[in-house]
Amino acid sequence: REFVIVLGIMVPFRSSIADWNHVPTGSMKPTILECERVFVNKLAYDLKVPLTTWHLAEWADPARGDVVIFRSPTDGTRLVKRVVGVPGDVVQLVDNRLLLNGEPAAYTPVDAAALTGLPAADRAAGRFAHEQLDGLEHLVMALPDRPARRSFGPVRIPADRYLMLGDNRDNSGDSRFFGLVARDAIVGKVPLVVASFDPDRGYLPRVSRWFTHL
Repeated sequence: REFVIVLGIMVPFRSSIADWNHVPTGSMKPTILECERVFVNKLAYDLKVPLTTWHLAEWADPARGDVVIFRSPTDGTRLVKRVVGVPGDVVQLVDNRLLLNGEPAAYTPVDAAALTGLPAADRAAGRFAHEQLDGLEHLVMALPDRPARRSFGPVRIPADRYLMLGDNRDNSGDSRFFGLVARDAIVGKVPLVVASFDPDRGYLPRVSRWFTHL
């Protein structure tokens, strides 16, 4: 009986209020690394009926720069990406440089040696920068030696749709491939890396990455 009671509390809580999500790939490097567990705030934008996509109330919409969990338009898999375009925006990518409503995003270089927890091979192969969206900075990564889709658009985003990109721009399956994401497919906002484990070292904890705010 006690187990049923706990289950009856935890399932609706994780479905509608807060959850965690395992990140198995490096598509959000250097912001989120492989084998990190992120916190998902499901009340960031709305309140849903537990175990459904029905919205009881909405009080905010995803903003440019937010890191979110959403269901893939292709197969429903839960993915983590960054919101780059919101309804009404015109978004274009030219040789890995964003243009938002005709204005180029600002980029400033980053010393790869300062990127906490990033494997040495990634630091050697990657090119890193701070990208500014709406005055907020976040890290992005490029892999110049890897074949990738570095240009697309321009794309005008209709109502109730969002354009998602991974921060690892040359190694991310995102809106360049599966298209725009519906508003009701967005599960919640990711503000925090809760835990991090290094698969190259037998899944030992990356202690410096625990409880990292995004």
